[in-house]
Order: sequence, then structure tokens, then C-alpha cells
Amino acid sequence: YNSYFHYLICPVLMSTDLSLLCLQVENRPKYYGREYHGMISREEADQLLSVAEGSYLIRESQRQPGTYTLALRFGNQTRNFRLFYDGKHFVGEKRFESIHDLVTDGLITLYIETKAAEYISKMTINPIYEHVGYTTLNREPMSPQKPPATLWQPLKLFAYSQLTSLVRRATLKESEWAPKYEKVHNFKVHTFRGPHWCEYCANFMWGLIAQGVKCADCGLNVHKQCSKMVPNDCKPDLKHVKKVYSCDLTTLVKAHNATRPMVVDMCIREIEARGLKSEGLYRISGFSDLIEDVKLSFDRDGEKADISVNVYEDINVITGALKLYFRDLPIPVITYDAYPRFIEAAKLTDPDERLEALHEALKQMPPAHCETLRYLMAHLKRVTQNEKHNLMNAENLGIVFGPTLMRAPDLDAMTALNDIRYQRQVVELLIKNEDILF
Repeated sequence: YNSYFHYLICPVLMSTDLSLLCLQVENRPKYYGREYHGMISREEADQLLSVAEGSYLIRESQRQPGTYTLALRFGNQTRNFRLFYDGKHFVGEKRFESIHDLVTDGLITLYIETKAAEYISKMTINPIYEHVGYTTLNREPMSPQKPPATLWQPLKLFAYSQLTSLVRRATLKESEWAPKYEKVHNFKVHTFRGPHWCEYCANFMWGLIAQGVKCADCGLNVHKQCSKMVPNDCKPDLKHVKKVYSCDLTTLVKAHNATRPMVVDMCIREIEARGLKSEGLYRISGFSDLIEDVKLSFDRDGEKADISVNVYEDINVITGALKLYFRDLPIPVITYDAYPRFIEAAKLTDPDERLEALHEALKQMPPAHCETLRYLMAHLKRVTQNEKHNLMNAENLGIVFGPTLMRAPDLDAMTALNDIRYQRQVVELLIKNEDILF
């Protein structure tokens, strides 16, 4: 491809095998080669490297013996970087198998950031993200016939044609009833094989490894600096969501285009069909191996999991699987952010003020969490209406579900222990006032 970034990178790639060799040195660390020069000064390193742009060596620090420095010639000056090794070589976030790869990636980054600094600072100003992908799934795509506004537009149009994942998304129409839950992207540092372009700004993603970040839930690929600008509109793709249990609640419902997690819907339907009058419902535990089997079935088969009476005769296995799902959530149903509001509401003594505080606390929860909690509380209300048979009232269910639905966020052990009674009270109040609060 004939792009400006390719033009920038080529001179660097042609000058990255310029390690200065030192054939005789004692006590060379086993993970360094002949580029290691022992304990020499900055001035000596600068003199040795002055022979060629892009040359480099490794030296032991004179000020801090036992630590190592990568000295690299760039821009007619010697730059010194503290060098680390933990099985891989690194000077920053990126880790490399070899010093040569580290230097090559470093030279590429230095060269681009020096020669294209002004453009890089403006990359996020005019993103293509507004024209394709999540924000306008049903809008007409950009027309390549329009004259380029700048020298960079041809690259953007070319990159646009390469963004197959976004074009594919643009062909999909959302269901009219699908809940519009906001979800942040789950970006992870990623190494791309072959040329890649940022799906936010459409510019080339440079470097040998860790060129950018990839959303683990929807597959969106962007520069690290662009990831801060991407809206919270992640639409998880089922091929990236590998399991049901231990998956973020909002991620799961968006991936399945649902209102609530299918585990919650399916388990509650099964419980209400054949278990509302079962004595000790939710209090009595099912056989742990069978509960684990239900979990694996949901992770493997999703909505096709068979939890009928033909497979699991004991209804306590299904209630156990539902409680396990809630316990395994990385963010509890009552989120860490909302947790303090619920605890403070439970501490109020005036009934009206307490209900008002609970109502305000519910507003702090993400929509998918609030809807799941609403559905569960309506179900538990129906459980209490069969108390004569199952012996489970709102207080008993509060004891069972308090620690399951809400967990203290990084509190000391004593505070968390004191909160248990308030957790029980929160769930009890939510069940008793389900029709008012929701």
C-alpha cells in the first residue's frame, strides 16, 4: 500500500540491525548477547554509538550496579532507557522476545512520533467511527467518490474499505425491542499480525507488537489513545463471549440481544413451573456436582441447555445453579458503585425515607442489572406468597440472597461483616416493596 506511514517506517526498518558488538566482556548476563558492553559510562556509550543512526548497545549502570541500560542512537543523540528482563525484554509496557525486536519497535515508534507528531495529535479529531459501525448501523456508508479533504483522506478511504468487521456490523439491523443498554468496551492490549488500521480514526497501527488494543467482547480494534475516545456502545459478539457464568451481566445480555441473562429467565421459569411449593426453596442446597453440571451445560449450550425435570429431578439443583450464577458475576447484580447507597438506605429508620432512598439507589444501577433485579424480586415475591408450603418468607430469602446479590467493594473484614445484616435487610425490603420500588 502506498501510505504516508509506510513511507515513514521504511527507512527505520532498513536501519535496525545496528547493534555494536563487544567480543570480550566478563560476567555477561545470559539473556544478553554481544551487544552487551559491561559497565561503561554514558559518555563512552555516546562515543561508540556516534558512528551510525539507529545503532545501539547495552551497558551496566555505573550509578546503580546490577541494573542495565539500553543506549540507542536516534536523531543524532544517544537516548538511554532503563532495561528490564522477566523472561522477556522491556523498557515500558511492551515485552519482547529479543533485544533486536525491542529496538526495531522502538525506532519505528520514535520515528513516527517525531515525524508525524502533529498529525498523531489530531488523529481523533475527525474519526470515521461516526460514519460506520456502532453509532449508525442503518446509515448509508461513506461514498468513496467524494473528493478527499486532505492528503490523509486517501489513506482513510483505503483503510475504510479494509474495516470488514465494521462493514459487517453495518449490514445488521438491531431488533426493535432490543434494550439499549450502555456498555463500555473491554479493551485489552493486542498484537496484530499483518497491517491493521484503527477502527476509530482509520489510521495505520504501527509497531511490531502491541500496536493497539482490541475489545475482548466485540472485537473492535483501535489505537490505545483512540480507545479513550470510543463511546460506551460495545455490542458484544457471541464469538468473543465464550461462556455464560462469570461473564459480565451487561455483556451477556447485549451479546444475546436479550433483556435479562437467559440463565435467570430459564431457571426462574423452571422453578415456578414445579418448585414454588417445595419446602426450604433456595435455603436447601442441591448436590454440588449436579449444580456444576448445570453451569457447564449453560456455558456449553447457552439457551439450548436442558434443565428440565427429566434431567434434574431435584429443584434444589436449579435454585443452586441460579444462586451460583449470581455469585460468579464479576460485578454483582447490585453493583459496587451502588452498594453504599443501598447500605445507607437500609440504615434509615423512617419507612418512607428508606423506600425513597432505595428508589434513588436503584437509579444508580446499570439498566441490565436493574431489570435483572426487578425480575428476580418479582419471582421472590411469588415465592413468599407460597410461604405456607415452602416456609420461605422475605426475611429468610433476604438471608439467602443478601450476600449473593451484593458484595462489599474493597472493605475491611470487620466492615464487611457488619454489612451482612444490612444486605439481608436490603433484599427483604426489595421483595416486600417490589411493586412500589420497580
